Amino acid sequence: MPPFLAYDDKGPENGRLPLVLVHGHPFDRTMWAPQLAEFSAGRRVIVPDLRGYGASPVTPGTVTLSRHARDLESLLDHLGASVFVLAGLSMGGQIAMECAGRFGARVRGLVLADTFPEPETPEGVRSRHAMADRLRAEGMSGYADEVLERMVAPYAAPEVKAHVHRMMTGTDPEGAAASLRGRAARPDYRPLLAGLTTPTLVVTGADDTYTPVADAEALHTALPDSRLHIVPGAAHLPNLERPEEFNRVLGAFLAEVDGGDA
Repeated sequence: MPPFLAYDDKGPENGRLPLVLVHGHPFDRTMWAPQLAEFSAGRRVIVPDLRGYGASPVTPGTVTLSRHARDLESLLDHLGASVFVLAGLSMGGQIAMECAGRFGARVRGLVLADTFPEPETPEGVRSRHAMADRLRAEGMSGYADEVLERMVAPYAAPEVKAHVHRMMTGTDPEGAAASLRGRAARPDYRPLLAGLTTPTLVVTGADDTYTPVADAEALHTALPDSRLHIVPGAAHLPNLERPEEFNRVLGAFLAEVDGGDA
């Protein structure tokens, strides 16, 4: 049976740990284009579209983070990826936390970018449900216009802004709404992270207003084995805004984890 999720699977299986990249909301797997190009030259890189995003099927209603994690588990089983480094940004980072609890020792390294582990506040629950209703009623364009210069910094390159806006407006409103509802019900990942021995890289943009530097510092402090890097000149999507810097830091972490795995 073919996998449920659309995905890219590129690069050699050469003894290095595969890299799995999980996009955020409301994006798709092209969010990771600079990382796929950089790292697939030397290792296997697997980049899925989450349920409801990109070319993957849409499920109306509510799609929880645990549902996304089960989708990823099925895909990685189908592809024969028994161990890997798992990276996620924003909502993708919270899905990566869910996966870290679910997959156990399969995750040999974890990258948490521009994300946070706390559960939603009551106000946040109401806000996410209201936004889900709005997206279903109005579509993605108005929302994309409003948040573009928070997703990426106002000073970001025009081609980066265009790419991010294109991803947002190309997302199915029903799929985006379903994940918003599911994200509103997410658990508290802090107890999980406190006992996590997996080597972890925490990274965030210096000018991110969704997940400020203080959130990244708190996440770094909560993890038993983590490294922290703040990307200057970037907001919520440093992997697109400053890909050379992001790739340098990620590459160093991958080399470290590869060495430990060997």
